[in-house]
Amino acid sequence: MNELDTNASLADDVTRQDAPEATDAPVAADAVTSDKSEKTAADIVAVTAVTVDDSGVHLLAVEPAGEDAVPGSLKAGDLARAYHAMSKPELLESLKGILESGNLEAHKEVALIKQVFYTIHNKEITSQMEAFVAEGNLPEDFSSTPDECEAAMKSLLADFREKRNVYLEQKEEERRANLEQKKNIIAELRTIADDIDNINLHYSKFQQLQQDFKNIGEVPAGFDNEIWKDYQAAVEQFYDRLKMNKELRDLDFKKNLELKTIIVEKAQELAELPDPVEAFRKLQVLHDQFREIGPVAREIREEIWTRFKDASTVINKRHQDFFQARKAAEQENETAKTALCEKAEAIDYSSFKNFSDWDNATKEFLALQQEWKGLGFASRKANNLLFARFRKACDDFFTAKADYFRQTKEELKDNLARKEALCEKAEALKDKFAEKGAFEQIQALQKEWKTIGVVKRKQADEVWKRFSAAVDAFYDARKKLFSGRRDEESENLKAKQEIISKLKAISEEADRKDVIDQIRSLQGEWQKIGHVPFRHKDSINGDYRKELDRLFGAFDVRESRQRMRRFEGEVKKMEGDETKRERDRLMRAMESRQAELKTIENNLGFFNVKSSAGNSMLKEFEKKMQKIKDDIAQIKEKIAFLDRQKKEAAKEN
Repeated sequence: MNELDTNASLADDVTRQDAPEATDAPVAADAVTSDKSEKTAADIVAVTAVTVDDSGVHLLAVEPAGEDAVPGSLKAGDLARAYHAMSKPELLESLKGILESGNLEAHKEVALIKQVFYTIHNKEITSQMEAFVAEGNLPEDFSSTPDECEAAMKSLLADFREKRNVYLEQKEEERRANLEQKKNIIAELRTIADDIDNINLHYSKFQQLQQDFKNIGEVPAGFDNEIWKDYQAAVEQFYDRLKMNKELRDLDFKKNLELKTIIVEKAQELAELPDPVEAFRKLQVLHDQFREIGPVAREIREEIWTRFKDASTVINKRHQDFFQARKAAEQENETAKTALCEKAEAIDYSSFKNFSDWDNATKEFLALQQEWKGLGFASRKANNLLFARFRKACDDFFTAKADYFRQTKEELKDNLARKEALCEKAEALKDKFAEKGAFEQIQALQKEWKTIGVVKRKQADEVWKRFSAAVDAFYDARKKLFSGRRDEESENLKAKQEIISKLKAISEEADRKDVIDQIRSLQGEWQKIGHVPFRHKDSINGDYRKELDRLFGAFDVRESRQRMRRFEGEVKKMEGDETKRERDRLMRAMESRQAELKTIENNLGFFNVKSSAGNSMLKEFEKKMQKIKDDIAQIKEKIAFLDRQKKEAAKEN
């Protein structure tokens, strides 16, 4: 793992104990949620005071951005934009300010600061690595420059995390103490409710106990619903037994009814909110307020609760449908991303032999990456794993491609240097055409040229023209030197024409054994004859090769037929596994010839010549390729014969 991956991992490590786990399950309409620490993203804090000095923007105070937030204060999006506009030192100052203020409830702000900080930090490391690679270095050799700001950020985050852990433990202890206090109040309410004879005298105390109960803070999660039901039962027991002035009780009921009616109407209005998650969170606040209001008249208690419950059911249903739809979309994205991973991993680039293969595969990988970008998130559990899998497949491919291109460029560079050296030697010989041994040296240079591999296409023509020009200049000067030999060349032309005439007189139907000596003798005479006039060289050589190809081609056809007949006879004598072994041998031979043919075809892709000598080499390659194709065809014919023999033997058995 390099420095960039390490920082990305650190950026994801956001004080997890501070962030409650989200759930897709809807909350029942009468569910009670009093733990204010479980508020989600809708209750994210907003900045209420911002100052700007020479060092940048500093947050001075924060408070929840709920329904009662002061108009004009920053919402969650504004807060994020404020932090994203800061530099790393400014982010450090903001985090210091939170620590100094002792606001340990600001864990969401701290997580946001950390995220923005490491986004900037990772971009800086990426830029450093790109510059490092651009200078010709390998990515795996990269090591980022130590960042003092990062060390300070880690220290501040550790300090905040430690203080918040202590703070949360203190809060939990307070909740446990609050639970005991509320239990004591409920017990006292039941005690005064049981004193029926003096219940009127206890009304003031009853009201005080109610106020005390409401003033007590939160209780541990899981106990709030139970403790509220116990409290409500005790209050209702007191009211049911209270022998007091009916007008006072009715006035209290009327006031409670008005308050609960307002809450019901607000709950009904939440159905119009476009965001079902926001509506659900606001509903939980209304539930808290509804249960804090005292009872209403017995005859309408069920009615007002039913109205509130029905409105809550609508919100809960929208909330549930929203998360179910999101879950289905995440599953579709997971399936699509898994398919892209499989496609990327299925591309076999181990057998690529040329630039074209790599370029085609690169286009395919880029298309897969573009398709990946168009997909949304998968489930939280699978998304990171799928991304790591897809990134590994892409990284493996582009690493292999870089290795291939680097190695190939080195070979091309070496071949160019060798060819340029031959150009220099040829240019040094072109003025020494009359010296002894110069002709043999120029021929040796031409032979060596053929043994050197290809160079870059844009340089191939230039270096070949340079070498060809030097060689042609040598031969042109030599030709002028021997211009007095034209008569001899004319005689040589006549002699070669006579040999061609003799070759033409040999019938294709003649037995090879009867005429082969004559043909070899004529070939020997041909080799002994000197140069012919240059303008007739290609045509006379072409006629000569044409006649030889005609004769040897006919001989080869007959010999091929004879070999096939001999093979068929040998196959018929084979027994048991001999036929199978012979077929396996032929298959290996065919694969070998096919591989040889493919190698020649690949080499021709780099071959680019424009001189007569180059055209001659090209024809030799084509001849060799045709011979290999003929061999492959004959091997296939033999394999087909073996297969027919096997079928016939199976029918006989």
